[in-house]
Amino acid sequence: MTTMNLIEKALNIRAFYHRVIAGNMANVDTPGYKEKDIDFKAELGRKMGGTGSIEVRERAECDGIGTIDGNTVNMENQMVKLTENQLMFHSLVQVATKKFSLMKYLISEGRR
Repeated sequence: MTTMNLIEKALNIRAFYHRVIAGNMANVDTPGYKEKDIDFKAELGRKMGGTGSIEVRERAECDGIGTIDGNTVNMENQMVKLTENQLMFHSLVQVATKKFSLMKYLISEGRR
């Protein structure tokens, strides 16, 4: 597997995770809603192995203080996860950009 294939798979998982977190944040006030999450390392390993879709897990328990209505989403935790995911996504994009710049440099035989 090439570096670009790995970066592509990681970016796809990060983009999907962004949608999962956004869904959690949108349902923060929905009674009975269970927070959804993915395990990035496990999913990347599955994608490298060629297996299909990303597995989304529901969290039955709440971190910290629970709510009376059974909702397990903690908005502060979701904001932290979203920020971390954005940073990781941006880092992957930077790596891909550097890789393309290197390829362009090599193709032009070192000429600018």
